[in-house]
Amino acid sequence: MKALEPIFDIIGEILAIVLVITFAVLILNANFEFINNVTIMQILQIIQNNGSLALMEVVGLEAISKRNIIIRIAFYALLALIVVFLFFPDTYANLITAVGQIK
Repeated sequence: MKALEPIFDIIGEILAIVLVITFAVLILNANFEFINNVTIMQILQIIQNNGSLALMEVVGLEAISKRNIIIRIAFYALLALIVVFLFFPDTYANLITAVGQIK
């Protein structure tokens, strides 16, 4: 698994750059509305929503590549939990509601 660490590092760097550019474009577009194409906006929003998760996964995989098997299994289990619950659309709304109620 340590052999994959440089690959995860490069992928993580590329994802981080793509996400920074995507967020910058979306923020600028929110103020100046220079993107009128609905398809491009949908693509940027998909990158925004799913790119953060992908970046967390890649950086996490890079971080646990140096750890023992127990930590890796725990990370894989949590990652699987996140991915499985992405298929339930109400989960995200419930999470946002729960976080909003914390005071």
